[in-house]
Amino acid sequence: MSTKFGLLLQVLTASLALLGVAVAVPAPASKRATSVASAAGAAVSVTLDNLTYVNKGAVGFGLIPSDFKESTGDTIGGIGSAIAIKPGTWKQNTNGTYSGTLVVHPDRGYNVEEPIDYQSRRHEIAFTLAPYTGTTKLTFAAAQQTLQLAYLNTVLEFERNGTKTSGLDPNAIRPAQSGFPSVASADPQLPIASTSEPHLTLDVEGLVLNADGSYWISDEYGPYIYRYSSAGQLLQTIQPPNAVLPRVSGNLDFTSLDDPDTGRAGNHGFESLTIDPTTNTLYAMLQSATIQDGGDDKGTSRYTRLFAWNVANPTTSVPLIGEWVVPLPLSDKGNTEECNEIKFLGAGVFLALSRDGDGRGGDDNNSKYKQVDLFSIAKATNIKGTKFDDPANPVSPKGKLDKSVTAATYVSFVNFVDSTQLGRFGLHNDDPDDVTLIDAKWESLALAPVGDAAYPNDYFLFLAADNDFISTHGVSLGVPFNAGSDVDNQFLVYRVTLPSVVKGTF
Repeated sequence: MSTKFGLLLQVLTASLALLGVAVAVPAPASKRATSVASAAGAAVSVTLDNLTYVNKGAVGFGLIPSDFKESTGDTIGGIGSAIAIKPGTWKQNTNGTYSGTLVVHPDRGYNVEEPIDYQSRRHEIAFTLAPYTGTTKLTFAAAQQTLQLAYLNTVLEFERNGTKTSGLDPNAIRPAQSGFPSVASADPQLPIASTSEPHLTLDVEGLVLNADGSYWISDEYGPYIYRYSSAGQLLQTIQPPNAVLPRVSGNLDFTSLDDPDTGRAGNHGFESLTIDPTTNTLYAMLQSATIQDGGDDKGTSRYTRLFAWNVANPTTSVPLIGEWVVPLPLSDKGNTEECNEIKFLGAGVFLALSRDGDGRGGDDNNSKYKQVDLFSIAKATNIKGTKFDDPANPVSPKGKLDKSVTAATYVSFVNFVDSTQLGRFGLHNDDPDDVTLIDAKWESLALAPVGDAAYPNDYFLFLAADNDFISTHGVSLGVPFNAGSDVDNQFLVYRVTLPSVVKGTF
């Protein structure tokens, strides 16, 4: 570990200790199991497009407590909605650890009772990863030494005119203006609104960082994609094809509380966002099928849509260059396991995080499906510009894929409710419902190279859960709340072999 980062970590650790956050110091390299063989001994291999991908098991676990407060005074919940590793921060240290900075983005704030006037924001979190590949079961406390997390800062987000954004459910339409399309908005007359200015409403679920400090976010409400400056100022808006826009009786209606007649289902917009930096292609995917494609029922909502835009010159036009159908996995009851994040790897292959809603803070303690899978569009039909971009022509009516269309190839990969892997880090699935129960809503992922010459295709897969701001000592918009339970912000790290990744991409 560099002297500079070591001093920073000491300061951050001391600061968090004063705030009541327990941050463990990593064990010396000599005390950690470092054998790749022990991780590979339980490896699971799958083949896609004639390439072999390997899951070598979990190597890290960490958390930020449910009641931790960020610099605005609010609880730092929901940070697993979208994550990315800040460019230039990833580092392999001489003692066998790794360090860097995570940029994390909550969704729409504490909304157990109803959506609130939560200003969108991003946070930065320093981390140190001390990979553990041993078979001995760590205690829950010791496991947190493998991934230490320390809060750094928060940046609030604004519209072009300096008006705060909001997490309120959209009940109005802002007309197109100055090159920006019509967007979801909240009526300024709502009593809950904090100002009389119009609110651009955001439910952020995807994040892509650019080299110049700007970044893209994807939104469930629209669904839209927005580009922000490093200072949190809105720069650009991308509107998707007409087939995705939510319409009621032919008119735009962005509410997430009810399903529209056509377009993205309520609260099922652009949950996933990723980029191919070698071609400047930005990809976004719906959480599940559009309404006309069967998205009004879990039993028929399997066939979602993936979109691609060329963002090489984002200050000018951003053309749509691709659209594909992706078949999501099904539960043992035939219901869709919705996708919460994707990551472009290369050669048309993506990681996809799909899950049920069970676990800590969820519907049930026993989770049946939490996986990072693989899919390929190498042989899939590009339906961009076809009749399927008209909502009157569904690509999978009532969940049956049109025979003229070839969907992406989807294969199972990393199961992270595996009891053996969870047990190594003091975690479990199913009863009891306590702090060691795996979180319900895992929604984001990031990649970083292991830097092992013997395994040049190995990467660390970072996973983060959205705790929905659930805390018994929470603060929202400066007002204390008790959600009746404490759901910590959990993070997991796996080691995986990804042969399709273009070297130097991550």
